[in-house]
Amino acid sequence: HAANRGKRTVICDFNDAQDLARLKTLIASADVLVENFKVGGLTKYGLDHASLAAANPRLITASVTGFGQTGPRAKQPGYDALIQGMCGIMDLTGDPEGEPQKVGVAWVDIFTGLYGVIGIQAALAERARSGRGQQVDLSLLDCGVAVLANQAANFLLGGTVPRRLGNAHPNIAPYQVFPAADGHVIIACGNDRQFRALCGALDLADLAADPAFATNPDRVAQRDALTARITAATSQRPKAAVIAALEAAGVPCGPINTVAEALADPQVIARAMAIAPEGIAGLRTPIRFTRSPLVCDRASPCLGQGDWQFQTQGTPPGQSSLTISSAVSTLPAETSVSSTTRPGVDITP
Repeated sequence: HAANRGKRTVICDFNDAQDLARLKTLIASADVLVENFKVGGLTKYGLDHASLAAANPRLITASVTGFGQTGPRAKQPGYDALIQGMCGIMDLTGDPEGEPQKVGVAWVDIFTGLYGVIGIQAALAERARSGRGQQVDLSLLDCGVAVLANQAANFLLGGTVPRRLGNAHPNIAPYQVFPAADGHVIIACGNDRQFRALCGALDLADLAADPAFATNPDRVAQRDALTARITAATSQRPKAAVIAALEAAGVPCGPINTVAEALADPQVIARAMAIAPEGIAGLRTPIRFTRSPLVCDRASPCLGQGDWQFQTQGTPPGQSSLTISSAVSTLPAETSVSSTTRPGVDITP
């Protein structure tokens, strides 16, 4: 439901000549095609970018694979958990004394989808200048490596392999989870002023006055000693008291919520993040516009619920995007095409 709300769906068998012809006719008027077949998997059906672009030179094809269209692993399948291990994020996640940990959601899949949208929008902007479409090559591994951010920069610029720090920040301190008397809180001191305010709120005036902790580089170098002092202060107080004291002092601090607690947070409720189109509960997109409110009033369709007539139901030629995938589509699109587990397609606007 989270992936397919607002779409329409039909089933197409690539091995059926009539179905394949109808699909190609649809693609001939599309702006964007999104597919996640293995490299070369669509060529025998004439659904690869080169073949489709011959009939629709303005077509933009976003191809999502585990390892990209080139390189020694190009033809290998890739999945989120596998890529989390390969890209380095698992080695950076978890307790320093424990084993590597996977992120709690399909982190690489989600970022690849977001990078996919960025790539498609950039290709559309370029097409407005050149009049020509192109293929957008999206690799799960590339995206996983790209999001290593400052951890990769620390290695590339300093030559030191980053290590697991648990819930601590590699470049800022204090910026981590601390225990309270009845749970845990996360404290994020982004500058020296916030650190001094934290010390005042937790009755640690001597810590604020100690030159060994005066600047962020000093605090990072003395991370263990700093963490021990703050832990001694927070662990004696209820988490609500810690949060209230630090928020009053202007120090970013918050609870460690369960999913249920997060969805019950007054701020999340005020932003109406939970929606229920046609009675099916889910989350809305976090994107909001000042002039163009987004409406999601249709739940996910059942597989094959629609028919090919959707082409005439408010989707003008040249104003559609399609998704073809080897499983149920995971990338939202105005119009999408996703295959069943056999070579086939499930089309969804």
